Amino acid sequence: MNLKVYVYDKCSTCRKALKFLDEHGIQYSKIPIREQPPTESELTAMLEANDGELRKLFNTSGMDYRQLNMKEKLAAMSRSEAITLLAGNGNLIKRPFGISEKVRLIGFKEEIWKTKLDI
Repeated sequence: MNLKVYVYDKCSTCRKALKFLDEHGIQYSKIPIREQPPTESELTAMLEANDGELRKLFNTSGMDYRQLNMKEKLAAMSRSEAITLLAGNGNLIKRPFGISEKVRLIGFKEEIWKTKLDI
């Protein structure tokens, strides 16, 4: 499995997720989400895995989300506009963000990760 995990090093949830992967011997590529956000195609795949709910892709507790008033703007945005915005601003994306050909992981909940990674 070629798992790519987009993380922010100062994020404690990201650190927990990476520790979890290490403890279970899951190989992954660590990518800095702020400097190198997921691509539009990766974001679209994650959106589809989350029943098309755009809000699930957003880091709703983040400063950028609040500063850009995304709570108000998101409802009026098209899917395409939201994906383009996320691809250009990794701070807006919920993290960690893990993706491979078969696996889609957003946020870290150990039980969900165990299930999706067949652990």
